[in-house]
Amino acid sequence: MRITRSSSAAVLMGLMLAASPIAVGSAAAQQAFGEVAKAADASVSFDSAEDGAPIVAGSQVEVSGSGFQPGQQVTLAYGPTTLTAQPLTADTEGAVTGAFALPADAVVGVHPIVVTTGAPYYATIAELKVSPDIPLSGEDAFDLTVSEPARGLYQTVYSPKSGAIYAASAVGRPPVKQSEIVKLDADTLKVLARVSPAAAPQRQGRDGTMGDGGLFAVYGIAVDDSKDTVWVTNTRQDTVAVYRQSDLGLIKQFAPGTVAHSRDVRVDEELGKAYATATFTPEVVVFNTADNTEAKRITIASNKRREEFGVASLSLDPEAHKLYVAGLGTSEVAVIDTNTDEVLHVFPVPGARGTIGVSHDPQTGRIYVASQGSDNLVVLDGETGAVIADTPVGAGALNVVFDPASRQAFVANRGSNTVTVTDADGKIVANLGPAPRANHVALGPNGSVIAVDKSAGTRDAESDQLLRIVPAN
Repeated sequence: MRITRSSSAAVLMGLMLAASPIAVGSAAAQQAFGEVAKAADASVSFDSAEDGAPIVAGSQVEVSGSGFQPGQQVTLAYGPTTLTAQPLTADTEGAVTGAFALPADAVVGVHPIVVTTGAPYYATIAELKVSPDIPLSGEDAFDLTVSEPARGLYQTVYSPKSGAIYAASAVGRPPVKQSEIVKLDADTLKVLARVSPAAAPQRQGRDGTMGDGGLFAVYGIAVDDSKDTVWVTNTRQDTVAVYRQSDLGLIKQFAPGTVAHSRDVRVDEELGKAYATATFTPEVVVFNTADNTEAKRITIASNKRREEFGVASLSLDPEAHKLYVAGLGTSEVAVIDTNTDEVLHVFPVPGARGTIGVSHDPQTGRIYVASQGSDNLVVLDGETGAVIADTPVGAGALNVVFDPASRQAFVANRGSNTVTVTDADGKIVANLGPAPRANHVALGPNGSVIAVDKSAGTRDAESDQLLRIVPAN
């Protein structure tokens, strides 16, 4: 590779019963059906002993917990197996810490760990995710060009008409003081122009007082070449804005609250519609691009009883006029007809947790779904929803884009610091890295893919990176 720089109740009960005969220490001495900790609200979490790394088979796992009673003995069990040599003892603040070695043959997936305490008795389930450890491969098949245009990069989009790539960036938490739309030459990745958004209205603090609102920071981004515009999402102000491609001048800033926690935006140029996701809600907000007004709201109903479809990423097929929507809340994916704005399908994504990234193959209609909770890429039939492939790709699979030219899917894995490449059937053909904080992937010109790498902090650098990935000559 050449680089150029420019939980169910039934499961809970079963696990508790399986674990109870082998409990040790104070838990073993506890009287059966004795005193119960009625007001307990303790929790346990797991991290890799290697800073910033995912938990993989054979690695050392660090345990941290809180909410226990001081001096209380805490036992962790996987079925009949206790995970630490001795129970963990809560300190004076009710916190516990510990560590254990994960077996080298640990299976990838989310494992329920039974947490029990000595008197008073308490039990809960803590989830431990074992991520796939996919080795780097196929790097000689691709060339990378690296650019460092700005800090806080989130998404990019390519405009064939202007021959430019537009990137959205925002740094830090509210009030955000640093944010830019950056315009780059699509061939050289040289910065052509940049602009900071306008100041946002004052925001109310937790104490009720009004304070600095920062900027209308930009996160998601799309282009409308038919109108020379760039659409962006202002996630922190729950809204969207429209800019000119040519000079990055602001055309319209929609009012705060227009799109709740706006994330992705896509434009169906032929129909004159822009679509923005109201993340964590079932709504996709539709705008008329002729006069930049809100047109309607599409509500996606989940097929899971008593659960709500929480929208996340979007993928648009402008020829078929189909909009694909990842359902973060329910691990589903929806298909919308942009001619009528009717929901055609809501498919479950079996084997997925935290579905967040979505793309599609315009030739076959297949749907590609990246899931950060289960670290996999699931390929679905676009008409039936049948699973074609379920491929472990790396920790924190966050975004995916399918390239019709190469007939390959590219997945940004934020946790494993890689970009995984699969064929149209979901088989891995390359695993590229390191991309220390792979965040987003999008199509570029001439069969290229643009990956966002939010690694400025880990590299102690001034700017994040854009990686242009192209097949090697």
